[in-house]
Amino acid sequence: MVFSSPTGRNKQSPFGTSDDRKKGVPTFRLQPKNPPPPSMPSADDLLESAKVVALPMHTRFRGVKVREALIFSGPAGWGEFAPFVEYEDAEAKTWLAAGIEAAYLGPPAPVRDSVRVNATVPAVPAEEVAGLIARYPGVDTVKVKVAEPGQSLADDVERVAAARDLVGTVRIDANGGWSVQQAIEAVAAIGDVEYVEQPCATVEELAQVRRAVSVPIAADESIRRAGDPMRVAALDAADIAVLKVAPLGGMRALVALAERLPMDVVVSSALDTAVGMAAGIGAAAALPDLDRACGLGTGELFVRDVARSFRIEHGTVRPRRVEPGIDLPLASAERTRWWHERLRRCHDLLTRR
Repeated sequence: MVFSSPTGRNKQSPFGTSDDRKKGVPTFRLQPKNPPPPSMPSADDLLESAKVVALPMHTRFRGVKVREALIFSGPAGWGEFAPFVEYEDAEAKTWLAAGIEAAYLGPPAPVRDSVRVNATVPAVPAEEVAGLIARYPGVDTVKVKVAEPGQSLADDVERVAAARDLVGTVRIDANGGWSVQQAIEAVAAIGDVEYVEQPCATVEELAQVRRAVSVPIAADESIRRAGDPMRVAALDAADIAVLKVAPLGGMRALVALAERLPMDVVVSSALDTAVGMAAGIGAAAALPDLDRACGLGTGELFVRDVARSFRIEHGTVRPRRVEPGIDLPLASAERTRWWHERLRRCHDLLTRR
């Protein structure tokens, strides 16, 4: 996909290229009678409708109890810009590209009308697990966070066991928190799981763990935060790829990468608001092959969201367009300025030649 530059020359979109007509990937395609491609919106265009929200959460997740995000509207709907606060602008700019795609192009053509999702259990005490899973009606898969700083392997074992008592399929996510030896020992102690997501920080370490254990290994950070997401495949370091729309630069970029990766794919959220979740579900709905439950039910972690959360029915969610409500939990003026300045910096990085 290309944007028209103000000079009339076409400029490559920051979130991917137009589709290859020889490939069966459902992506945006201009037909002869369609209008010309949209111009790249300016930072002022984006900020004109922008709202910065601070969403309270039921449980601390990824170290935060309040999730901040900037949302903005465009001709195709709403987009989200919510890279985690510690991310540098060079990494955060892809999250802005994903938001622009959602607001100005909308989702690619779907091939399914529902997406199976998993429940998500943060690093909570074992006795809280049942209450969390109850928020996800009909799910048959649970992802349990492990390797939390300050907690022990015994905590992880108890938390996973509590989830396993309630749901048949359990996967665990260490967010790169273990060394190779710790990962091998933890997998043995925790027991049967669907897969272990990002047990260690580097691709080389993932490959070592994969050779040492019988449990499948999934790669998340080693794909979405890597200069070369295909390196996981080149080093035979994972069985499953966990893909997220915002870090990869958009729905179409995710679909294109999924086609290239020689492994199963799971689409997951990056602690998205309902706006970002719509993009994640839109990407998952467009994938030709999708055999595993996706991590697209994390709206249940919010006390309040920017719009009606995606309702989980029989363990699935359906793609739909999201319209934020009027009475939003807005961030402070200081935090709003911080996000506006961040968007301008990232926009500048996206539009530089």
